Amino acid sequence: MDPLRLASAGLGFRRELIPALKTHVPVAIDFFEIAPENWIDLGGTAGRDLRSFTERYPFVCHGLSLSIGSPAPLDEVLLHKIRRFLDQHRILFYTEHLAYCSDDGHLYDLLPIPFTEEAVKYVAARVRRAQNILERRIALENASFYLRAPITEMSEAEFIRAVLSEADCDLHLDVNNVYVNSINHAYDPIEFIRSMPTERIVYMHIAGHHNEAKNLIIDTHGAEVIDPVWELLDQTYRIHGVAPTLLERDFNIPPLDELMREVEHIHLIQTRHVDASHVRAAS
Repeated sequence: MDPLRLASAGLGFRRELIPALKTHVPVAIDFFEIAPENWIDLGGTAGRDLRSFTERYPFVCHGLSLSIGSPAPLDEVLLHKIRRFLDQHRILFYTEHLAYCSDDGHLYDLLPIPFTEEAVKYVAARVRRAQNILERRIALENASFYLRAPITEMSEAEFIRAVLSEADCDLHLDVNNVYVNSINHAYDPIEFIRSMPTERIVYMHIAGHHNEAKNLIIDTHGAEVIDPVWELLDQTYRIHGVAPTLLERDFNIPPLDELMREVEHIHLIQTRHVDASHVRAAS
């Protein structure tokens, strides 16, 4: 499968949307995203439906349960299954959260890794092993979190950069997670975005969230994207350039036509920056 175009917009491939997508895939959708854990070894109608789309449209995979920062052993059985799944469907990108969600069992939440040099070395070694098994580079997503790990030697941004460098992997930049963490932990989201390495960004996420309290946002992917997050995406393109960007909507999923307004809004922001770059190049 060819790489994604820089100015492209995607949508999470949810089973609730399959009937509408079978009827018509809107032209604004350039690519889809799935969690491989939800589709591996799945046969029957659902498996045939997926195959019918992966044969015609670009897909990316965003994992849920690799738990790259976990103290438990790396799940190499899962990684081998993911590699076969990626090969089977000719999927180029596989990304995971820079967090952990398991120890003796799955914890059903993303928990922050301590921002320490020891953790950098530990996580990077696991990423390198994962890349060897998958036989391709992976990208790590900056995760939202609500409590800081008890031991901290560096900032979140410094930790992310250190892991990416040590592991020699890429970045899946979640703009909504930056906004959520900037409110919950009181930092400047623009400065965080500016500190990310442009050359490692493979694609971006944007999503909605829930305001639990004045200084507490919960990253739900269950609501429309709010204006400050759209503005942060605009600033992100200004800093790093346009990149493939996907709308996450995992709960309270509205009809496809309603989701398309947000996918089309991604295109609108991308077009402004592409047009502006053409004007600068011509002047």
